[in-house]
Amino acid sequence: MEYKEYGSKNNDIIILLHGGGLSWWNYIDEISLLENEFHIVIPILDGHSGSDTNFTSIESNALEIINFINKNYNGKVKLIGGLSLGGQILLEILSKNPNICECAIIESALVMPMDFTYKMIEPIFNLSYCLISKKWFSKLQFKSLKLKKSLFALYYEDTCKITKDNLIAFMKSNSNYEVKNTLSHTKAKTLVLVGSKERPIMKKSATKIVHLIPNSELEVLQGYYHGDISINHADDYVERVKRLVR
Repeated sequence: MEYKEYGSKNNDIIILLHGGGLSWWNYIDEISLLENEFHIVIPILDGHSGSDTNFTSIESNALEIINFINKNYNGKVKLIGGLSLGGQILLEILSKNPNICECAIIESALVMPMDFTYKMIEPIFNLSYCLISKKWFSKLQFKSLKLKKSLFALYYEDTCKITKDNLIAFMKSNSNYEVKNTLSHTKAKTLVLVGSKERPIMKKSATKIVHLIPNSELEVLQGYYHGDISINHADDYVERVKRLVR
């Protein structure tokens, strides 16, 4: 796993985990808004463009990040945030190490397995993967994700570098993840975010997460889609980060 780092290492540490198929630029605007007050670390998750390791599981990514925090930051950081696949990895981190961070932001994390989706991922990507490098197809995918237009060049460059095997692997893991009951042991002050325009299963997942984490709060973001706040509304995301850590 590779790590992007910004801001002085003397400041409190914030780790941000990007969504599946994205990369460090998931938080490109947050970096500039936070790096004067915090040290920002953004791991490039396994199997993604810029990573040095193929994707195997959510659990293996979680262990890698735990080991990184143990080695570099004496086992604890100020805050960890994660979107979608990154949010699932964060949940796994909290399940394995309840004291690893003071605060957490879990955004749009699925914790209710979708069996049909899981079964369809491999045949769908076996048929469609050859289209990913086609700019017209990538633009359609980009539009469906509701990402702001300024990110398209980064999105297109990085998605073209993700192998079919890695894409299938992390998409299957994302659709099949089940949260562990040990999540209830975490001590982190946690904010769970979900968009009002997300699928019902995402809202049910957010509710399940809040029921498992003792010191947690659910916020349904009115008018927001999947990943909308961290990708498209950095000011709103940073405001919540600062409110949580104070």
